[in-house]
Amino acid sequence: MNNNESTSTPEQPTQAVPAPELEPAANETPVTYAPPTQATGTAQYAPTPTVAATAFPAAPAAKGLAISALIVGIAGFLTGLMPIVGIIIGAAGIVLGIMALVKKQPKALALTGLILAAVGFVTSCVTTIGVGAAVNVLAESPAIQSPELVTPEPVIPENDTEAPSDTPAPAPTDVPVEFTSALTKADLYANTMHMSKAGLYDQLTSEYGEQFSAEAGQYAVDNVKTDWNRNALEKAKEYQDLMAMSPNAIRDQLVSEYGEQFTAEEADYALANLNS
Repeated sequence: MNNNESTSTPEQPTQAVPAPELEPAANETPVTYAPPTQATGTAQYAPTPTVAATAFPAAPAAKGLAISALIVGIAGFLTGLMPIVGIIIGAAGIVLGIMALVKKQPKALALTGLILAAVGFVTSCVTTIGVGAAVNVLAESPAIQSPELVTPEPVIPENDTEAPSDTPAPAPTDVPVEFTSALTKADLYANTMHMSKAGLYDQLTSEYGEQFSAEAGQYAVDNVKTDWNRNALEKAKEYQDLMAMSPNAIRDQLVSEYGEQFTAEEADYALANLNS
C-alpha cells in the first residue's frame, strides 16, 4: 500500500434532525387537515357560504290623502252655514277621508277630516233647505202694494163767475218757439199738477227741470190760464186726504219756500174752503 496515498475516512451517515414540535398557544385553536378525498365519478363542490340579509328601514307611510281630507274637512266645516257651497266642499272632504282610511293612511288625520266634513255637509244641507223654504214663502206671499194716489177732481169755487180755460192762450205769430214751448209746459204743470206761480217758474227754469230761459219762463207764467187759488185748494186737499196733515201744517207746506210756494192769500183761501 502506498504511504503517499491518504487514507480516506469513511463518511458517516447523516442523521435527520427531527423538527421541533410546536405547541399551540393557549388561545389558539389547533388546525387539523382532513385527508384529501379520493375523486369519484361525481364532481363535488365546496358549499356556498350563506350571507345574512341586511335589514333596511321601512319606507315612511304615505299620508297625502289624509292631509287633503283634513284640509278639505276644515274648509267644509267653516263653510257649513253657506248654502250649496258647504255641501260641495263637505262631500269632497268625506270622499277624501274614506279613501285615506281605505288606503290605511294616518287614521287620526283622515278621521278628523272626515268628521269635520260630515258636520259641514249636514249643516249646509239644513241651511240650504231653510233658505229655500224662506224663498218659497216670500214668493207665495202676496206682494205689498203701495196705495194708489188718487188725484181729486178740481173743484171750482162758487164765487168764481167763469171757469179758467184749460187751453193756453193763442200765441202771437212773433213769439219765439221757446216761449210757446214754455207756455205749453206751464199749462200742463199749472192745471194738472196744481203748482203755484213761483213753483211753476222754478220748474220751468231750473237746470234740474225744463231748463227754459228766464225770459221764456216768465212769459209762460204771465200768460198761462189757471186759477192760483184753486191750485192752492187742490194741494191742500191732497195733503189732508193722502197725508192726514193738520190745517196749520198744511198752511206751512203751502207757503214754504221749500214747499209749494203759494202766497199767504192763496194759502188762506185754501184753508177757508178746505172742508166746504
